[in-house]
Formats: sequence, structure tokens, C-alpha cells
Amino acid sequence: MKGGIVMKILLAEDHDNLREIIEDYLVVHGYVVESFDNGEDAYYSFLTESYDLVLLDVMMPKMDGFTLCKKIREKEEIPILFITAKVQEVDQLKGYELGCDDYIIKPFSLPVLLAKCKAITNRKHYQFLEKGILKLNTREKQAYLNNQNLNLKIIDYKILEYFIKNPNMILSREQILLKVWGFDYKGQERSVDTHIKILRKALGPYQKGIKTVIKQGYCFETKVFENG
Repeated sequence: MKGGIVMKILLAEDHDNLREIIEDYLVVHGYVVESFDNGEDAYYSFLTESYDLVLLDVMMPKMDGFTLCKKIREKEEIPILFITAKVQEVDQLKGYELGCDDYIIKPFSLPVLLAKCKAITNRKHYQFLEKGILKLNTREKQAYLNNQNLNLKIIDYKILEYFIKNPNMILSREQILLKVWGFDYKGQERSVDTHIKILRKALGPYQKGIKTVIKQGYCFETKVFENG
């Protein structure tokens, strides 16, 4: 926890005892942890929830850690820490090439793991997302345009964060619902349209940065904010 903000961790580790020990230790130290024993379920949770840090074992059933790291990096620049028994240099280099931030080798001490988690999540690079004059503070869940706080409600902020993490890509209403509202949401896809209208109003003269793509969804065009 930092500044009253609870950090949320995605943990993927197939060894039951170790997974439980790590989860319990991090929870005691103020983190929220969602853990899974295979890469496939962890990836699905990543797609539907928001996390501040990902802890990955390399050898896991259904989807290994390297594959999961690669798929996560295709979506977001979230911090990734490998927890692994693999000590060969070639494996560590592969992880870094895929975009991980650090490694911790089994067996390890829990205080060292905690220290690494704090170090990674404290890096300013991951606290802010910027596209020109648009800036998001991902810890405070606040959005700023020309240094003015947009005072968005959490749903609208999460949509904007999803857009800025997937720039210049067409995102369907279904994708937005899944990522922002989650799998259990029972409402209508048109709820997305309602919140897009709210976002556009908040963005004022820069609302054209959210482009409607007929019969497909929406596209966040970064050039609008970079040329602002």
C-alpha cells in the first residue's frame, strides 16, 4: 500500500503451497492478490481485471509463463516479475526479451520478494500513462488534459485507460465491456455508448480523439492529443 492506495497483484504459480505462502505474505503487507495455478486462467483474469503487478512462474500448465508474458505485453505495459526455478542465463534473457522487469530465483526469501514488488511498482514509469497533452495517473485513477483534472468517475476513467493502453486500435463494445465491466456484467452493450458520450464531453475540443468505427466499435486516435 502506498499513499492509501491498495496495489493489486496477479499471481500465477502452479505449486499450491508456494502460491498460498506468497499470497498470504503479500496480503499481510497490504496488497490485494488474485492467484491462479495455470497461465490460461491467469490470462483470462488479466483480460477482465486491472492489476498493478504480475508475478509469473515460468513452468505452468495450459500456458507457460513466457507465453503469458508475451501475451500480456501485447496488451499493456504492466510490470512483470518472474518467479522461477530456471537459473540458466538463456532463460533469463528470454524473459527480458519478452518484456519482463525482473526475476527472482527459487528458493527465495519473502522479504526480498516484497522488496522487489515495491521497487517495481514504485517506478514512476508505471504510474503515469501519457499521450501528448493527455495524462493518466494509474494509481490515483485520475485523468488530466492540459494539466486540468477531468474528474472522471471510475468507469469512465477505466475506459479511457483501456483506450490509452491500446492506441489506434479498433476496440469492439464487447471488448470494452469485458475489460472494464468484467465477465459477470449482465447489462447492455449500449452502456458503452453512454459512457463514451460522457468521455467525449469531458474531453471537450479533443473529443474527436475517440472515433466511432461503424459496426465495429471505437478507436482512440493519439494524434489528436499529440498535436494538441
